[in-house]
Amino acid sequence: MLSILTNRTYRHLLAAQIVALTGTGLATVALGLLAFDLAGASAGLVLGTALTIKMLAYVTVAPLAAAFAERLDRRRMLVVLDLVRAIVALCLPFVTEIWQVYVLIFVLQSASAGFTPAFQATIPDVLTDEQDYTKALSLSRLAVDMESLLSPMLAAALLLFVSFNSLFLGTSLGFVASALLVVSATLPSPKPSEPRGIYDRTTRGIRIYLKTPRLRGLLALSWSAAALSSMVIVNTVVIVRGDLDLSESAVAIALAGFGGGSMLAAFALPRLLNHISDRRVMLSGASLATGAMGAAAVLSSTLPITLWLLTAIWVLVGFGYSSTLTPSGRLLTRSAHAEDRPAVFAAQFTLSHACWLVLYPLAGWLMTRYGATVAMVGMTAAAALGLVLVLRAWPRNDEKAMVHSHPDLPPDHPHLSGPKPHAHPIVIDDLHPRMPSEP
Repeated sequence: MLSILTNRTYRHLLAAQIVALTGTGLATVALGLLAFDLAGASAGLVLGTALTIKMLAYVTVAPLAAAFAERLDRRRMLVVLDLVRAIVALCLPFVTEIWQVYVLIFVLQSASAGFTPAFQATIPDVLTDEQDYTKALSLSRLAVDMESLLSPMLAAALLLFVSFNSLFLGTSLGFVASALLVVSATLPSPKPSEPRGIYDRTTRGIRIYLKTPRLRGLLALSWSAAALSSMVIVNTVVIVRGDLDLSESAVAIALAGFGGGSMLAAFALPRLLNHISDRRVMLSGASLATGAMGAAAVLSSTLPITLWLLTAIWVLVGFGYSSTLTPSGRLLTRSAHAEDRPAVFAAQFTLSHACWLVLYPLAGWLMTRYGATVAMVGMTAAAALGLVLVLRAWPRNDEKAMVHSHPDLPPDHPHLSGPKPHAHPIVIDDLHPRMPSEP
């Protein structure tokens, strides 16, 4: 897996991702402490609102950012967005009102909504070999999981010597370091062959996405993954601290189970995907995670749940979650031409976060109103619905060459050269605005 680090450009991009993730992790801890400092007992409401603002920024801003991304130099765009995030992080220690937190969080997350899809779309342009790209996806997954485990520990260590406001300085430095690493790399920046209008550029990614069967399947899998991860992220603290009456460190142990399972999958996936199709791996991962959550619901209704049983279940959920979502970059890359990839990655970013926008509050409401067992049943049912939709949307042999015609093209058009009848795997573009029907 580490062999791809010999590629200088990718090495710098991975380092940029790691330092930015570390800065974001510090900001997560500092933001919770800032909310408590400003709102006291109402800090949970402030954080919940801030998370909702984050999701709304992701859902609304990503397509707009993608529309402008194709006209901009990609490296310059990424650097500017990193610097915007750094400036916002520096402003957070000086807020005195809750509304100021909300405004700054919206600006920060809007910049992230522009940065993240463009950054993700750059990796397959740098690592053009699919096996190398698969390794990069696993390394990115490992970076995310390691951040979730190590950033709170780093924040705790720093808080022994500095105030929580100083953590925002670490966040800002992380984004500045990310910008410098991006500057040091030479990035491809594919341009469309023809200029497009603002409507076309804004909606192009989502139109390509929703017209591609495998990507509609990916959306259904994203729904399943969001349902399961929402139960873990939102309700683990309630189960451990409330139902089991255990310490804060026990919460960390349970969440580490989820992160550890995800990391195990990230290590295993490059080899698995060499021998097993993306569809089968992703469906198997989603089925494993859904089954584990269903088993947790059954067990919680019949047996007393212990910390170690919960952690073991969360390991399985984490493994299935990572197996479901980590290969998604392969599907997105395969489903768009280079100039359309930022828009398609932005579409995945928008639509997947729309799933979390619905399922985060649903998981919290079910837990608050009915308790852990009903919440687990509800999230299992939501995930199972996603699995059913995947089977309907994503055909098994989705990369086969499809015979089709182009009555609108002249016979000597370059696209029609080659053997007859005209057939090839379909990627939605200007020449193929929709999937041809089966003959």
